[in-house]
Amino acid sequence: MSTLRQNVQTGWNFDNSYLRLPGIFFSRVNPVPVREPQLVLQNSRLAEALGLDTETISADALSGNSLPGGAEPFAQAYAGHQFGYFTMLGDGRALMLGEQITPEGDRYDIQLKGSGRTPYSRGGDGRAALGPMLREYIISEAMHGLKIPTTRSLAVVKTGETVYRDKVLPGAILVRVASSHIRVGTFQYAARFGSKDDLGVLADYTLGRHYEGCGDEGSRYLCLLREATVRQARLIAKWQLVGFIHGVMNTDNMAVSGETIDYGPCAFMDAYHPHTVFSSIDTSGRYAYGNQPDIGGWNLTRFAEALLPLIHNDREKAIEAAREVIEEYKKLYYEEWLSGMRAKLGLLNTEEQDERLILSLLDIMDRHNADYTNTFLSLTLDRPAPGSLFGNEEFVQWQLAWRHRLQRQEASGKTAADLMHRSNPAVIPRNHRVEAALEAASNGDDSVMHRLLDVLEDPFAHTPEQAVYGALPDPSACPYKTFCGT
Repeated sequence: MSTLRQNVQTGWNFDNSYLRLPGIFFSRVNPVPVREPQLVLQNSRLAEALGLDTETISADALSGNSLPGGAEPFAQAYAGHQFGYFTMLGDGRALMLGEQITPEGDRYDIQLKGSGRTPYSRGGDGRAALGPMLREYIISEAMHGLKIPTTRSLAVVKTGETVYRDKVLPGAILVRVASSHIRVGTFQYAARFGSKDDLGVLADYTLGRHYEGCGDEGSRYLCLLREATVRQARLIAKWQLVGFIHGVMNTDNMAVSGETIDYGPCAFMDAYHPHTVFSSIDTSGRYAYGNQPDIGGWNLTRFAEALLPLIHNDREKAIEAAREVIEEYKKLYYEEWLSGMRAKLGLLNTEEQDERLILSLLDIMDRHNADYTNTFLSLTLDRPAPGSLFGNEEFVQWQLAWRHRLQRQEASGKTAADLMHRSNPAVIPRNHRVEAALEAASNGDDSVMHRLLDVLEDPFAHTPEQAVYGALPDPSACPYKTFCGT
């Protein structure tokens, strides 16, 4: 059992182990009080899993106006490569309340996002607008429903104040839950600005919190790199399988736990195009959908660089050992992605030509502007989808080859169909649906958002209600853009 696990009862149960790290990794700072906190969204099921109840989830406690018992607020220091360029960073508008120990003894960070200025605010106001905080709540909970490792959203609190971006907006605070907020950028910060001892303490802490199986042998830091590589390969494969585009895959936005973190300029792809970019700040397409797997490897290489002093005292030997681990990433990613694509097509065994079959379908979808989610859903339900794809001779020939492939496996048609139902969501948080929910909420109508959250809770349920949310938006001359909210 982890030295960081405890058996506890319900209620706030903070054990703030991160504060036992060297002081360079954080700054103690209190949230800035807000004028009129009002709870607008709360995640009752998550609260229950954390051991909390409605009395502990109050607007005052979750806005920082009155701290829960045991909370010791602090902002984390970290650095990172943003769009390829290294810079000093840190929690500029977020504070950790502490680490909640659940009734089962699990540990989760409770973080307030939008809680005011910190020493790392870099001239910012430290606040957040209501729309982006609601958006992160929706997307992160949708990712959880899709069975993709992710930070979670416990609540959104209106502050009763305004924030100034391109226009005046209502302010809000998001209460975020994560298995930790330790990032690749945290290690980069330790390697650049701390001592080797600081780096070692951080690595040992991370191993104890996330990778106990690495043991105490001398190769444990190489094991840390290897295990993080495995988790990142699996995570990005899962993103690709549902058409999710993170939008800002900087190293400070890569959690070493393998969870998706920081939902800023992210979105789900409608029509399948590998070059798709939704982020308003990604003008070069660095973080396009088709680039995400390679960027994952790039980020892991930066992680490996930070760990080199711990892997071996001889730098050349450390580089060689780390390179061997990083070179496994592409294979790990490919195997996870190929396995997931086979499942989406109902393939329960393997054949050498499967990759060609899959890539052929994606190529046809790309050329015919076919919706990614609805194409696989139509194959699952065995009914044509609107658009030029179904009925096209090229696709008809592909579909014939796919059906012949299904017939060559011993599993029954029902077994294959069940696998496809479990692998192809009926609903994703479509961009136009999310925007409609946010617009309604900004006008005081939360019902649109609650209905959307309800259908996203189990996207593999394939209910009639979910079918409505699969409808595509009307064509628009303006490509959909997302913003980071700062």
